Amino acid sequence: MTLEIFNINGQKVEQLVSGSLTAGTHTVSWDATTKPSGIYFYRLTSGVNVDTKKMVLMK
Repeated sequence: MTLEIFNINGQKVEQLVSGSLTAGTHTVSWDATTKPSGIYFYRLTSGVNVDTKKMVLMK
């Protein structure tokens, strides 16, 4: 499983998770103190499943 953060231009700015996790619910925090406010996308990939969602970082 991977969890990656991309900026509005599609550039990867961070990879938060890479590897296997146990079944269940997990929480991941992103320290974005050095990132500018704006629109970001996160992509969660697990096997053949890929889910991409938009998020807004406001400071």
